[in-house]
Amino acid sequence: MKKRTMLIVASALLCFSSAFAKEIPYGIVNFATCVQESKQGKVEQESFEKLREQMTSLITDIEKQMQGISEKFNDAEFVDSLSPEAEQELKARFQTLGEERNQYQNQYMQILQQANMQLMQTMNNHVNLASTTVRKNRKIPIVVREEACFSYEPEFDITKQVIEEMDKSFEKQAKATPPAKQTSP
Repeated sequence: MKKRTMLIVASALLCFSSAFAKEIPYGIVNFATCVQESKQGKVEQESFEKLREQMTSLITDIEKQMQGISEKFNDAEFVDSLSPEAEQELKARFQTLGEERNQYQNQYMQILQQANMQLMQTMNNHVNLASTTVRKNRKIPIVVREEACFSYEPEFDITKQVIEEMDKSFEKQAKATPPAKQTSP
């Protein structure tokens, strides 16, 4: 009889605790999705991509110049037609271009790392503000990043609502900020 009572009490507690656990609201946000799908994230990514393209173009131009000089050195007739001073100048130019390329590559990496950090900080602030608004509106006591969870119930994912809130804020900011003046040639 005691075992049966204990079993009933344990079952009731288990049911009560699992029912209670379902009632604890929390929100989960996928940060990467917010960056990729929000209007602000798309603008930030586009800006980052333009910077990357500018730096890549500069390095590619130098590499083309180096390739042109290298091709000249591979042409035996051209090399034979050069005076020793002209050959030295061409070698010096090739070396200078190599040093410039290495310098730009180092700067490229530093600039991209800084730009990426800036992008992540900016987006973290936007996701944080939107998450706070959604949390308050839905009366959720806590919102965490999806990366911090091993597993969770899909109904607690509020990423879509956070993106919607981010887009609302982006639109408000766009309306409040006057467009950049375009100069006429």
